[in-house]
Amino acid sequence: MKEIHLEFYKLRHKHLLLMITGFLGVEILWAFMAISMSISRNPDAGGWEPLLLMLSSMNGLFIPILTAVCVSRICDMEHKGNTWKMLTSLSVKRSRLYFAKFVCAAGFLCYVFLLQTAAIWFFGSVNHFLQPVPYELLVRSFLGSFLTSLVVAALQQWISLAIKNQAFALCLGMAGGFVGLAADLFPEGVRRIFIWSYFTGLSPVVQTYTGETMVFHIQKAVEILPLMGVAAMMGVLLFWLGNMHISYKDI
Repeated sequence: MKEIHLEFYKLRHKHLLLMITGFLGVEILWAFMAISMSISRNPDAGGWEPLLLMLSSMNGLFIPILTAVCVSRICDMEHKGNTWKMLTSLSVKRSRLYFAKFVCAAGFLCYVFLLQTAAIWFFGSVNHFLQPVPYELLVRSFLGSFLTSLVVAALQQWISLAIKNQAFALCLGMAGGFVGLAADLFPEGVRRIFIWSYFTGLSPVVQTYTGETMVFHIQKAVEILPLMGVAAMMGVLLFWLGNMHISYKDI
């Protein structure tokens, strides 16, 4: 527990929470402007389903980059200050430090999706959507996005701690954002290889086409449970491999 507290303490002057809020604000504002323009052209297009789908798609672009920046800031302190040897000399296991950094990143990501969920609820309430607030869909959207971001964070943390130059980790985040944005264009088998595609894959709302008409389809929870299991296993594997690598890496 003290290692987790230490990680948050080291970030007290980094203004990371402010940066995350601003970055997320840009995504939310962009999504809300797009939905508002769609509603102004076609009032019947307003609803919770297109709003949730829009943000799921934009999460595929924004969240990988946001996660890369967040994790890089958390991990870069040890590289810049060269504090690994000092911390290990205090009999603090690197595996515990690795876990503490992941919990710290998870805390910030949880804040991101709580804020995003609250913004979705606020936008729908202000625009007086005809349907009642779909609390189940909001919870499922939160869980799917949060789980995917944790897997991305596990990968980013491994790279950020293994390689001192954080430009590589940030480039991986930008590449992940591109994959997340274009994921729905890939074949199903290829799509499931890339964790960044799971932002839309685990969305409770997907779009299908009936002829030339686009239809919003609400996926049942049981339909996406297998995919959530795959994402969870990927996260555990990436975290374990990264933890083992960093724990036995020469410093």
